Amino acid sequence: MNRISYLRGLALAGLLAAAMLASGCSAFTRIAEVGEAPKLTQIQNPAADPNYRQVSMPMPQPMPEAREPNSLWRTGARAFFKDQRASRVGDIVTVLITIEDKAQIANTSKRSREAGEKAGMPALMGYETKLHKFLPETVDPTDLLDLSSTSNSTGTGSVNRTESIELKIAAVVSQILPNGNMVLNGRQEVRVNYELRDLQIAGIIRPEDITSQNTVSYEKIAEARVVYGGRGQITDVQQPRYGQQLLDIVFPF
Repeated sequence: MNRISYLRGLALAGLLAAAMLASGCSAFTRIAEVGEAPKLTQIQNPAADPNYRQVSMPMPQPMPEAREPNSLWRTGARAFFKDQRASRVGDIVTVLITIEDKAQIANTSKRSREAGEKAGMPALMGYETKLHKFLPETVDPTDLLDLSSTSNSTGTGSVNRTESIELKIAAVVSQILPNGNMVLNGRQEVRVNYELRDLQIAGIIRPEDITSQNTVSYEKIAEARVVYGGRGQITDVQQPRYGQQLLDIVFPF
């Protein structure tokens, strides 16, 4: 065994050990929860999450607020009465998620090329006769070179995808950007028997896109991140085993 094969073996062994360790920790947790329903995640401040990072976006110069003396109207106000829509950190806004995506693509390409070349040298200052001395029976000065090539290529590809999601989730305003845009973070968990459904939403919205019912539509959320999944006994059965997933990654054939 040469050095390269030895190093590859060590790398593969290390990868297998890491995968077994990671899967082992998860397996121990699952073994401890046998017969129990999946545990719900505790409610916590999204800004206190170790992975939480404040959003930094290009901002315009702040404009001073103008207010006329003895006037009931204030610049930027949306009504004379108190506005019940989300406007501060900690306020709640309902996000309406309606996704109807459908993509259908079909491509077909076909290429064909054929080329042929034929060349001779019947006369070249008398030197063509010298060829008979070397190859007297096979050389024909009028037909010295004959080349031909043929190439064909055919390709077909298609994509047919349909996605339909309709959800509602309440999100919390976790940050106000300098230009007034608001950062949303929301999570919802529903457990039915031994299966837990998890819905998460994050993104940036404009205050003026919030309706009078304190809702905002999904397509008005910038940098939207939507996670819809779950965990439990049914989800576990639908997933391939850790060993199979590892082989799918490292197996070269």
